[in-house]
Amino acid sequence: MAADQPTGPFTPPLPETYTSRGDMAEVQAMVAADDRQDFDFANRGFMGTRKDPKIKRADGVVAFDLEKYDFLEGSAPETANPSLWRQAKILTKHGLFKVTDRIYQVRGFCVSTISFIDAGSGWIVVDPLTTAEPARAALDLLHEHVHAKPVLAVIYSHSHGDHYGGVAGVTTAEDVAAGKVKIIAPQGFLEEAVSENIIAGPAMMRRARYQFGLTLPSGPEGEMTSGLGPGLSRGTMSLIAPTDLITETGQRMTVGDVTMIFQLTPGTEAPAEMNFYLPQFRSVFMAENANLTMHNLLPARGALVRDCKAWADYLTESIRLFAHKSDTMFAAHGIPRFGTAEIVRFLTSHRDAYKYLHDQSVRLMNAGFTAAEIAEVLKLPDVLAKQWFNRGYYGTMSHNSKAIYQRYMGWYDANPANLNPLPPEPASRRYVDAMGGTAKVMELAQKAETAGELRWAATLLNHVVFADAANTDAREKLAAIYTRLGFQSEAGTWRNIYLTGAQELRHGVMQLPPTAANISILAATTTPMLLDFASVRIDARKAAETSFKINIELTDRGEKILITVGNGVMVHEHGIQDAEAGATVRMARPALLMTLLARMPSAPMVQSGDIKIDGDASLYETLCGLIEPVNPNFNIVTP
Repeated sequence: MAADQPTGPFTPPLPETYTSRGDMAEVQAMVAADDRQDFDFANRGFMGTRKDPKIKRADGVVAFDLEKYDFLEGSAPETANPSLWRQAKILTKHGLFKVTDRIYQVRGFCVSTISFIDAGSGWIVVDPLTTAEPARAALDLLHEHVHAKPVLAVIYSHSHGDHYGGVAGVTTAEDVAAGKVKIIAPQGFLEEAVSENIIAGPAMMRRARYQFGLTLPSGPEGEMTSGLGPGLSRGTMSLIAPTDLITETGQRMTVGDVTMIFQLTPGTEAPAEMNFYLPQFRSVFMAENANLTMHNLLPARGALVRDCKAWADYLTESIRLFAHKSDTMFAAHGIPRFGTAEIVRFLTSHRDAYKYLHDQSVRLMNAGFTAAEIAEVLKLPDVLAKQWFNRGYYGTMSHNSKAIYQRYMGWYDANPANLNPLPPEPASRRYVDAMGGTAKVMELAQKAETAGELRWAATLLNHVVFADAANTDAREKLAAIYTRLGFQSEAGTWRNIYLTGAQELRHGVMQLPPTAANISILAATTTPMLLDFASVRIDARKAAETSFKINIELTDRGEKILITVGNGVMVHEHGIQDAEAGATVRMARPALLMTLLARMPSAPMVQSGDIKIDGDASLYETLCGLIEPVNPNFNIVTP
């Protein structure tokens, strides 16, 4: 069914039947008994914030609004889990903070934090946020309150965009090329940074709308952080390639008058990640390996499953290497910790939560439990679960235990009934028929809702919607259930997912354009990676009906590629040319990107001489015609 498309954010209706409280006695008691230590840590060292709360791009669009979370006052309303409300208050305190002597952070300007280390003659910048405008605003705030000095180095702690994308706000590619600024990163950073979101990028971006609530309004009935940090900033992403790589644990580097000792932690929160220690300040930076929340082993947006065992083991190493000689700990999200005993306690408890999660998930798996069964029964012991930083605000025990099962065993649970199940639409039609038809299923869903069995009510109504997407009554009732589940959720991610599902059931999918390609990120992306992305967009039916070879020469890069199309696939080989190929195409790489990936017509470029073709000129046009356009707005909660 074609749904009306919304033109902007909206607030869902809130009838009296939308109660969010459920059984929240545990979190209500925890919030009431909170010792407020995290609030103290969040406020400690506050030096000031921006006078203008709106950080804007050059075109006037707001990249981040510091006032968007001003609603987080007083106690949690009926539309929010009180534990998540508490977490959101801590995460959204914004401004410049002095962590310890010569170490500063700006928090609340993006989902991540940006840290500044005074290296004497200039600044070391650690993790320059997601986009350039908030990073520039953070540097300006530092200059205003401390010292206006040049940037000597930028450290990327790991390969996720919210920790490097704002680099253009704190330095320039020209200064880096001139040797004025170092870019320091862990081994494998560039490959992982540009590859994680390429092949599966369109699907990940679509699902990220759910994880981060990107189309939801911020407020007590909408998005109220992801549980890890404030919302993503929406400025200009950038990337400057590293100049200095950290290749081993224990490696030392001095910038200005500051010495850093690094610890590589690959395969934990990111494929390429590192912590570092500052001996002269007795301070340790824990990247995204230690947070104010249990993290994701498998983000809801999608990614390769992370290694929970390695994560716990690297935290053990961090404790041994750094914790006992640290007075302060700061990180890529959240707030610092203060005092050696507190840092050791925090890292030990956090480590034990991941270790318990891993070991007990595997124990149950080896006892024959399936992923869903493990998720239903596995809970942290109270000694771990009642530490705020182990709560499931971003990752959850449920989601993470399933990820561990998937890492070891895959999606199949060994039950033959699940070996080749029906897809959602035909399965839903049969379920609805077997239960007595639509009216009967909706009656059962109403009974389940009345009994407080919201998960079962959602399952029933989801079958009705997938059996008949035009059933607006079922869509509205399912949206109401998702709204209640969202309001109850302690995880910011789960809240966003449920509320975005409700939004799209009521209003359809907001039609957003494909994410625009970023020039600096494209420049860092290798040609093989770009052609891998082309390969997964091949229309297999069309490709099965033709067979040919094309030599490609990228004149600006001196690259030669052989592309073979046949049997429904496109194969690319680099450094290879075939004299028997049907055509040889010579062009600069931008022309390849525009015609093959951006679907611009090739004929005008051939006519202008930007593309030169020897042989059958129609073959390159045929190749470009095999590449399907990206659909950034595919359905999720409807067929």
